[in-house]
Amino acid sequence: EYLNNAQLPALDGEVVGVIAPHAGHIYSGPVAGYAFAAVRGLNPELVAVISPFHNFSSHPLLTTAHDAYGTPLGSVEVDKEVLAELASHLDIPITAVFADREHSLEIELPFLQRALAGGFKLLPIMIRTQEADIARKLGNALAKTLNGKNALLVASTDLSHFYDQTTANMLDAEMLKRFESFEPESIFEAEHTGKAFACGHAAVAAVLWASRELGANKVQVLNHATSGDVTGDFTSVVGYGAGVLLKE
Repeated sequence: EYLNNAQLPALDGEVVGVIAPHAGHIYSGPVAGYAFAAVRGLNPELVAVISPFHNFSSHPLLTTAHDAYGTPLGSVEVDKEVLAELASHLDIPITAVFADREHSLEIELPFLQRALAGGFKLLPIMIRTQEADIARKLGNALAKTLNGKNALLVASTDLSHFYDQTTANMLDAEMLKRFESFEPESIFEAEHTGKAFACGHAAVAAVLWASRELGANKVQVLNHATSGDVTGDFTSVVGYGAGVLLKE
């Protein structure tokens, strides 16, 4: 239903990746529907989902140690060979963990299962250390790994957290402007100076760096809303944005 309800503008180019929110589907699903409607009918063999890691870990980059993720729509196999290839392009380790509690990666999977035309394997990466140099290294390694493959990039992030609706809309507009600028450094500048916030800002930056090397040259924001638009409580909201990365 969220996919069907999305009223997409014209997309001028080939879709390289998307930016999608990761709150519970009842809250951010209407916005996420826009991101995944942009990939509807595509048939990538591999999807790299890059998300933040909200729990404590001493490791900068994490992935699942399991062979697959399970959802009510079936299993999504982790591509261990591509994961090893990605690791070979990095000078920082990707630590595999069992039974992680991170929702921001898993929440995107049912949308992908519904939107994409065929089965796909997953390259799941969670970023714990949200620093520009780590995001840049990950982005460069992703570009090397995905070059020549039939692949799709997904950056998982929500926007501002727990401001009133008016403030949230202002902060989120600034962060979405940074996404559209296609300048990953500006995302960190906004976060560090308090001009705008996104819990997955490093994930978005890494995907921007990767997609730029893979030929993308435009970020198009597709939709924005807040939890208040769903709950009716505008005193303390979380912001959600959807975007698409295009090769014009």
